[in-house]
Parts: sequence; structure tokens; C-alpha cells
Amino acid sequence: MKKITLYLLLLCSVQFISAQEKEDRETPTPNYRLASRFSPQKLGKLVHSTTVRPHWLKRGNRFWYQYKTTEGSNYYLVDADRRTRTRLFDNEKMAKWLTEITKDPYDAKHLPPFRFKFVKGETAIRFRVTSTEEVEVVDEKKDSTSAKKKKKPKMEKKEYHFEYRLGDNKLKVLDNKKEKKEKKWERWANIAPDSSIVVFSKNHNLFWMDKENFLKAVKDEKDSTIVENQWTTDGVEYNSYGGGGRGINNETKEKTKNDRKGVFVIWSRDSKKFVYQKTDSRHIKDLWVINSTSSKRPTLETYKYHMPGEQEFYKRKVLIFDVPSKGITAVKLDTTKQQSISVYRAPIKQSDRDDDFRPSLLLSKKGKLYFNRISRDRKKLDICVADMNTGEVDVLIEERFNTYIESRPLVLFNDEKEMLHWAERDGWAHFYLYDSQGNLKNQVTRGSYHVNNFVNLDEKERVLYFTANGVDKEQDPYYEHLHKVNLNGTGLRTLNSGDYNTNTSMSDSHRFFVNNYSRVNTVPKSELRNQNGTVIMDLEEADLSQLFATGYKFPEPFKMKADDGITDIYGVMYKPFDMDSTKVYPLIEYVYPGPQTEAVNKSFSPSMNRTDRMAQVGFIVITLGNRGGHPARSKWYHNYGYGNLRDYGLADKKYVAEQLADKYSFIDIDKVGIYGHSGGGFMSTAAMLVYPDFFKVAVSSAGNHDNTIYNSWWSETHHGVKEVKDADGKISHEYRIDKNQSLASNLKGKLMLVTGDVDNNVHPGGTIRMANALIKANKRFDFMLMPGKRHGFGDMTEYFFWLKADYFSKHLLGVEASNVDMLEMNRDKPKK
Repeated sequence: MKKITLYLLLLCSVQFISAQEKEDRETPTPNYRLASRFSPQKLGKLVHSTTVRPHWLKRGNRFWYQYKTTEGSNYYLVDADRRTRTRLFDNEKMAKWLTEITKDPYDAKHLPPFRFKFVKGETAIRFRVTSTEEVEVVDEKKDSTSAKKKKKPKMEKKEYHFEYRLGDNKLKVLDNKKEKKEKKWERWANIAPDSSIVVFSKNHNLFWMDKENFLKAVKDEKDSTIVENQWTTDGVEYNSYGGGGRGINNETKEKTKNDRKGVFVIWSRDSKKFVYQKTDSRHIKDLWVINSTSSKRPTLETYKYHMPGEQEFYKRKVLIFDVPSKGITAVKLDTTKQQSISVYRAPIKQSDRDDDFRPSLLLSKKGKLYFNRISRDRKKLDICVADMNTGEVDVLIEERFNTYIESRPLVLFNDEKEMLHWAERDGWAHFYLYDSQGNLKNQVTRGSYHVNNFVNLDEKERVLYFTANGVDKEQDPYYEHLHKVNLNGTGLRTLNSGDYNTNTSMSDSHRFFVNNYSRVNTVPKSELRNQNGTVIMDLEEADLSQLFATGYKFPEPFKMKADDGITDIYGVMYKPFDMDSTKVYPLIEYVYPGPQTEAVNKSFSPSMNRTDRMAQVGFIVITLGNRGGHPARSKWYHNYGYGNLRDYGLADKKYVAEQLADKYSFIDIDKVGIYGHSGGGFMSTAAMLVYPDFFKVAVSSAGNHDNTIYNSWWSETHHGVKEVKDADGKISHEYRIDKNQSLASNLKGKLMLVTGDVDNNVHPGGTIRMANALIKANKRFDFMLMPGKRHGFGDMTEYFFWLKADYFSKHLLGVEASNVDMLEMNRDKPKK
């Protein structure tokens, strides 16, 4: 007993000494010069390609890709069937040809940017290059017999349209016609798959024109001979056929009110019918933002915005348009129910992704309309099929849950006799096999792992290819891998195993896939594998030589326990590259609470603006998950915050920081900062108010501090809205959620609130309400408005980084930037 007591006394003594030593150690001096070395602009010079992005071709299992290193860009053509990879062209020869033809100098490392189009049975490529030579603009509409006074000719840079036959020893000039950079018709024309008609919106109604008249519009939109045909007459503002007005100020809306506008419709394969979802939002209340930095007068932007708990809801109709008869059939829906509708579309083939013309098609090839409907409280989901001629609806599959239901696209196959349905009904996301009548045949995938997405299907062999997380229990569950399984549920196999996060692209034939893989602390690599997971060839390894030459060091992944002492929490630690072991560093958390994602990198990324770069100022920066965060784990983990959308992730953020400080003596747990954007802005402020003695400094940007004025979809889905039925059976909706401003009196530390003044996603009113509550609580805080900026701060992002750096430097390192100039920004700015 005495030995145990003596041991405990010694242990306490060691801990006390350790804490005392930590207190005596110096805090680092802010290193702005090091942080400035990793601006996005400078990173673009250090790190180039990190993944292979294949452009799959239509003939054979072939693809081309571009890969850029510190030696320039190379272009490759891969034939997976033949196991070959060849240069698309010889860079030196291409530079020679371009120099000779355009008279502008090029070399093999410095070719112009290319946008290729494969032609002539994919044996040749076409592309355009703009030279520095100026030529007179050719006005095709100009009347050569006109006797008008001659004016100085308008000049433009000469453009070359080239064709190169693969393997040839020459480059051919097709013409010098200028490609129109702005094709205005692309903004409004929805073209039928067979190009027979084009539909568009005008004055809130649906119009159409035939091919002949559309070609006139392509040449000259204001051609007075264009014949337009009006299809509907009942469209009005906010209950219209296309058009839309989100993101348009009232002056522009008035100026363009008679213009042709786009309408999103989904076509049948034979171009005989199309489907349009008409939404009546006239009864939804308005919201506004004012742009004070517009060119003339400040402009008002008015838009419809549904907030959680409001009794009104969008009224939706699904309409089927018949092209030959010009008839309209409504899908038979109960419009008294508050529900959302989603029409299933045909998946896009990999080999079609580069096509200029890619109409949106209905899922069914047999003239059926598949869709889902989900109740306003997101607890009831029905998968339905409608008759395209009558609008009659059959319910095929029903899903019911006590939290919210999520979904993935429906998969039809076997001549539409079978379908694959994704659901989380057993607590994990899996695929279920149904017949076309909605009868369950079997569960295809099963187990304690999360099926993410459908990738491909071998119908002949009845093999499903899909991505999933957590199949290998020894790995970070956020690492995604490609798998295959037989439709009867047997033969599960991982096709790109390894302790990495992967990103894949599979050929339409499902015989090959490109596998990109890395962790945050490894060099990204790319390879080609076959459908059994066998490596066919290594493709690329990222060139990080210049990045490492700057002194860059990989961050460190970690695993800790959540506040319940059971759940594993995964994160990444970013350290200063000039870290001094004799010093103790403040800890900063970069946060985003989810629930749709977590702000934790799993693959290597050159984008360090939020994490690596902030660490270089003189901090230990961590990102980590929390219960209620990322959906790629169990349904329990993902839905943990349901009903408590303010505080659900904070205990984990605090407890993990304490565990890290216990493990690493260089962390000063008495100086903890936190920052985040959007949901992270909301969470960082909440952390300051819920744990005011732990979190000392926060920079909260674009935060939804008051979720009662954020959009209803996000809040009602992830927090919950309650359906209440009165004695007469009338349904109303109740919504209650905690707000940050209710805890304003708890603030002890230093808080900066930031918002863009034209943010039409998270309205600036949320941040202003938070500021109002702090003022009423007699609290000192800082506030910054980003003029003319929406939810992302755009060209003020770099300014905002240094604003954060200044704030954390002042309040965690004790050094205030006093110069009126942002020196680190001005240093690299060319003087004019």
C-alpha cells in the first residue's frame, strides 16, 4: 500500500513539474514570412498535378490525361486493353509546329493550354490556339454594300483551329474562325436529344422553337425572323416554367425580364416527351440582401427563402409534356402534403463527360417516370413510378425512420426488370435488390460498413461495383475504396486495398479503373487496375520536389477517443515547419461540424489555406471529426446530433484537444483557439460560449448562428422538425433549436465575427443577430464585413487569411500586427 501511495505521489510530482516546465517555456514568435510562402498563388508554382483525371474515350478501353510536373505538362493516351501508354504527341515537335505556324515562340515545357476534342473515329484531335498577332474582326452580319462612313477597324487576336492526326508528323490548320467564347444560347436553350426542338422560358412561361429557327438564334439571337412558339400561359413569377431569379438583383431582373431564359427539363430517350417540376413559391416569404459596392446605386436582391418551422411550404407539381400533341399531363400527387420530389435521371457514361451536347435523360428507356417523394420531416420516403401517358402513380418501395432518411440514385437494369436501392435501414448504408414491382429479392451488401456510391454493374455476370468506407476495420473508416460483390450477396472483394484513401474512375465497360491513392502524409500516386484489382500499369507519382525544397513537412494523422470514451475520433495535426522543441505552442482547431461532411483531409492536398498555412504562423493546428459528423460511418454516428444541432460536436472537440495536450508537451492547453466557416463559423462561436473557460479565441466567418433563419432543408433535416396533427387532422410543423445568441452573456474570450454582406446562403442577418446579442450583453468583440461578398469571400479570401493570422497572433502569441498595410500581401504585389 505504501509503495502504491509513493508511486502516486511521484507521478503527481512529475505531472506538476511537467506543467511548471510548460509554463516556463516560451511561446513562439509569429512567423508571417513562413506562412506567406504557402499562399495559394505560390503553391500553384510548387505543386502541380496530384491525380490522374482520365478522359475515357468511346472506342475501346482508352483514355487520355494531362499530368503536370515542374518540367511542364505532358499528355498521354492509355490503351488498357493493350497495356500501353504513349504520348498523345511529342512536346518538342508540337512546340516547333506551333512556333512555325503562329509565329509565337513555344518550347516543349511551355505549350499553350489545350482543350482537346477527339474526331475521325478518335484517331485525331482538334484544338484551338490564340496567337499574339492582331487581325481585323470579321463581321459576318455587315453589309458589304453599305455606304456608311468608314471607321477604324476593330482588331482581335488571331485564332488557329488545328487538327492533329495521332502519330502523324505534321499539324494541320483547319481555319482561323474565331470560336465564340460566350455562346448566349447555351444559357437558355434546352435541346431535345434528337435536336428536333428546343425549349426555353420566357416571361415565366414555356416556349419552344424548331431546329431551323434555333440555328438562326445561334447565329444571331436578335434575328427578327425567328419564330417562337408559346406552350404554356399560366406561368407567373415564383410559379413559373423556368427562368429563376436567385442571385440576380432587382435592376438586372427588370432589365432582362423579356429575355429568353433556361428551363431544366428531363427528356425521354425518343425526344417525344419531357418532364418538368413546377414549384409554386408565391406564398413563401421574401428575403433580401443589398450590394453596396455595385457600380452605380446600391442594388437590392430579392429572393424566396423558406426558413425552418414556417408553416408554408413549396407546392410542387410534376408535369409531363408531350412534344407531338403539345399536351400536358400532371403526375397524380397529393399536393396537400408538404413533400419534396426528385425525378431519377439516367447516369452519365464516363465516355460522354467531355461531350459538348449532353441532354438530361429520364432513368427509364421504356417510357416510365421514376421518382421519389420525401415528407417535410424527412422521415418518410417513397420510391414511385408514374405512367407517362396517364400520370398514374404506383409506390414501389417505402422507407421509414425516426431521424432523417437519405437516398442515392435508383439503379435500373436487366431490361428494367430489376433495380438496386440504397438505404440505411439496418443502421449502415447498403444496397438492396428489388424486382420491378417493388418486391425485395435480397440484401446485396451487409455488415458494419458504409456503402457510398454505385459505380458500375456487370449485368451478364451479375456483379456490382461500388465504393464504400470501413470494410477493413484496421483502417481509418474515412478511407474510401472500390469493391465488387455478386448480386446474391456473395464474393465481396476490395479492388484497391491498401492503407490509403482512394479516388477512382472506372471505364464504362467495367473492365478497368484508374486508382489515385494517398494519405495526408504520403506522396500521391496513380495506377491502372483491372476489374479484379490487379495493377496493369503505374501511371504517375506527384512531383513534390519543389514543395519539399521549401521545408514542407507532412502533417500527422491521429486517432483519439470521443467524450464518451468509446467512439474513435480521427484527425490530423499540422505543425510549424520551423518547430522549436524548446517552445510551447498554442493549439488552434479548424472546425466544421457536419453533418454532411467533416473538415478533415484524408488525401494529400496542396490546398493548405486553412490548416498547414495557419500552423506556420506559430501554432499547432488540428482538424478532427465529432459524433454527429461525417456520413461515411454508421447511421448512429452520423445522426448523433439530431435534435441538438448547436452543442452536439463540442464535447468531442474539447476532449480530443485535452488528450493531445496530455500526449504532447509542446501543446499549451491554456491557449486554445478555434475557427471555421459557415457551419464552422457557427460551431466556433458556440464553442466560445458553451466552454468559455477552455476556448480562448475564435474567428467565426459566415456562421449560421441563428438556425431559425437558415434554410429549412438543412436545419429541419439535420436537427428535426415535428409534425403535429390537431383534432381535425390538420398537420402543422414545430421547430425548436438552440441559438448561439442565447448564450452571449457567457463570452469570456476574444471573438471576431465575419460575414459577407450579400451572402444569400447563410444570410448576414445571422451574424448581425449574434453581434446584437453580444452588444446587449455588454461584451467586447470584433466584427468585420466583407463588402460585396457572398458565402465564399472570393478575391478577399487572402485578406481574410491574414485577418485571422493577425487575430490569433495578437491574442494567443501576444504579438499584434500594427502596420496599416498587409505587408505579406503587398510584398508580392507588382508595383505599377
